[in-house]
Amino acid sequence: MPENASAYTDSKRIESTKILPGLKIPLACFLAVYVLTGTAAVAPGEQQKNAGVITEIRAVLRAQQDAWNRGDIDGFMNGYARSGSTTFVSEDAVRRGWENVRERYLKKYSDRAKMGVLTFSDLEIMPLDSDSAVVLGRWKLKSAQDRPHGRFTLIFRKTADGWRIVHDHTSAAAPPQ
Repeated sequence: MPENASAYTDSKRIESTKILPGLKIPLACFLAVYVLTGTAAVAPGEQQKNAGVITEIRAVLRAQQDAWNRGDIDGFMNGYARSGSTTFVSEDAVRRGWENVRERYLKKYSDRAKMGVLTFSDLEIMPLDSDSAVVLGRWKLKSAQDRPHGRFTLIFRKTADGWRIVHDHTSAAAPPQ
């Protein structure tokens, strides 16, 4: 076989598999968005199940917010899995275990005035499968002294006690200058 024959055959093979040049980029972008956002058709039963999960997780977060605003840290902590593997990340520290997370809240918010009024907002609840979900959101505290706020990412697991937070990564926005 002549040396150039292989190059000719390869270039013809490549050329024959090309998509119309004007469609290459839009088609690739569409496929990437389609796959990454999970816009594939979801069966009606799956949509209903996801709606139920979202409703249940919203209820846990509402109960946490309400408990906080009553000054009830133990009630707030009911939203977390009572496990040694429950993880809380904030202020450049990692705390493991439900008791350690609770101790952190009790120490940082030692009285009702420090607790202020908590608001969760901008919640994005994304079920991953039948027993786990990721939640993105904002938190705001309003107290007499200041107005801290920030973002959080939570991983929820379905446990024997219902949906509970097993991982919490919370960040605070820089205070206004």
